[in-house]
Amino acid sequence: MTAARSETISFNQLHKTDGSRIKQMIYCQAEDKPIPRTEIVKGYEYEKDRYVVIDDEEIKKVAPKTARVMEIQEFVKAADVDPVYLESSYYMAPEDGGEKPYTLLFEALKETGYYGIAKVAMHNREHVVILRPAKKGIMLHTMYYNDEIRAGEEFRTDSSQVKDKELNLAKMLIETLQAEFEPQKYSDTYRENLKKMIEAKVAGQDIVETPQQHVAPVIDIMEALKKSLEQKKKPPQTATASSAEAEEAAEEPVAKRKRPAQKRASGA
Repeated sequence: MTAARSETISFNQLHKTDGSRIKQMIYCQAEDKPIPRTEIVKGYEYEKDRYVVIDDEEIKKVAPKTARVMEIQEFVKAADVDPVYLESSYYMAPEDGGEKPYTLLFEALKETGYYGIAKVAMHNREHVVILRPAKKGIMLHTMYYNDEIRAGEEFRTDSSQVKDKELNLAKMLIETLQAEFEPQKYSDTYRENLKKMIEAKVAGQDIVETPQQHVAPVIDIMEALKKSLEQKKKPPQTATASSAEAEEAAEEPVAKRKRPAQKRASGA
C-alpha cells in the first residue's frame, strides 16, 4: 500500500480569450482525425518508424515469478544503507494466514538491526526493494539501481577550510536547535500561500504580496554563527550558553570541555 505521496496545487489550462477549459485530443496522423482511447494499443519502436504491437496478455506471459512472489535475497546492516538509494515508500501487509511469519520477520529485523533486500515485480518492472521495520509493521522501499544514482564528483567538502573555533560554535548551534523529530510540525508554506491566494481571488479580494526577508551574504562565518546563537536561544527553563560563554568555549578543545548537567527541552 502506498505510504506517501506528494501534495501540490494543480492548475487547469484555460483558453485565455473566453476562459473555457482546454482539452487534449488523441489524434491519428494517418487517418487525420481524433480517435478514442479504446483504439490505442502498445507499440515498441524497434527501427525508425517501425513498431511491433504488444498486448497486456503477452506481457503477463513473460512476467518473472517475482510478479507473484517476493523473494528475499539477503539481509544487510541498516547503517550500511545509504538513503540516496530509497525511492518510493509502501506499507507491506501480510495476506490472510501470513500474519505469524510476517510478525516473525518484523521482530527479527527490529531486534537485529538489519534490513531485508528483496525482489518484486511491479508496474512492468522488476524492483529491488528494502524491507525495514517501522513502529508497527514492515515498510517497503523501492530502491534505485546503482546505475541510476548520479555520480556527484563535484559533491565533496574540504575539511581543511574549517577552523576548530568555527566547528565548536557550529556544534553549539546544533545543540541549541536540537529537538525531537515531529513531522507534524512542518508544512508547505508555498502551498498554503497559494491556497490563500486562490481563496482571496475567488472572494474578489486583492492579492497581498508575501513580505520578503532580506538575507545578507555571509562574510565572517564566526560572526554569523555567534549571531545565530543569539537569535536561537532556547526558552528560559533550558540552560544555554551565552554569546560570551560560546566564544570562550570555542577556545577550548571539545574533548576537554566539562559540560554542566542540562535539562533538554523537546521543542526547538
